Amino acid sequence: MLDIIYIVLGLTLLVLGGNWLLKAAVALSLKLNIPKIVIGMTVVSFATSAPELIVSINAALDGFPDLALGNVVGSNIANLGLVLAITIILGSIDVRKSFYTTDWPVMMLASLLFFGFIYFDGEIQRTEGIVMVVSLFLFLVYLLRFQKTAVVDEMPEDDIPLPLYKLVLFLGLGGTALWGGSELLINGAVGLATFYGVSERIIAVTIVSVGTSIPELAASVIAVIKKEKAISLGNLLGSNIFNLLAVLGITAIITPIKVVDQGLLSSDVFWMLGISFLILPLVFIPKGLRLGWRDGIVLLLLYAGFVYITIK
Repeated sequence: MLDIIYIVLGLTLLVLGGNWLLKAAVALSLKLNIPKIVIGMTVVSFATSAPELIVSINAALDGFPDLALGNVVGSNIANLGLVLAITIILGSIDVRKSFYTTDWPVMMLASLLFFGFIYFDGEIQRTEGIVMVVSLFLFLVYLLRFQKTAVVDEMPEDDIPLPLYKLVLFLGLGGTALWGGSELLINGAVGLATFYGVSERIIAVTIVSVGTSIPELAASVIAVIKKEKAISLGNLLGSNIFNLLAVLGITAIITPIKVVDQGLLSSDVFWMLGISFLILPLVFIPKGLRLGWRDGIVLLLLYAGFVYITIK
């Protein structure tokens, strides 16, 4: 029971911490007069990936590498199989051209790069982590130079300049909440895994990954209710790219990540690659550049199948 309380408290702190950090990050960039386009691509993306990043670094440093890996792989599956599915069941979205020229190809390349690094030796080493972070940096430079239209300021009404004391307060609160939340979440997840006699990977790819995808899910549902398709397919694909290249890359630079539970290599990574690939035909069939409720049901059924196979 205590483990479940830890997990719920940890997830709550992660959501709050991510939100505070995002507010502070946007306000800081406004104070420093950084262009919106740069904010959208770097500050906002990093802030919304902060829960995954802190949980993964903490888990790897605490000696639970499967929590770090399972969290990212599970989050990428949840972003498409759960978050995107619920969003398009509630209301169809039109897909931008940048989907097939930039977002989807880069997500597949990032997924295949991760697969190549982890599949053959079961480890992401420091040098591989550096390659992942450098790849992300090059992708951001490309986006800022050539693909400015691919980046949309999601919530312009949130761009409020904050007084300095509030900015510092939000930064401090956000950082503390993320760190405390990740500690509680890891303790709860490890405790739950031990209690039920399952591996940390299983808890990570189901409970922890959905938890760290809650900010994306909340934003998606709010966007649909407000009749703004604020969270676009590009954002979720961008989140997946960040999870793989930034979260795992930075974690691996700090401490190499080894696979403990082989289920990650025999099942989870293939689910991630499969669902990531499937988005391409779904976008074009039956109507070009559009995702509707039927596509959402397909993705949701796939996600349910993944969770069932993982926990049975």
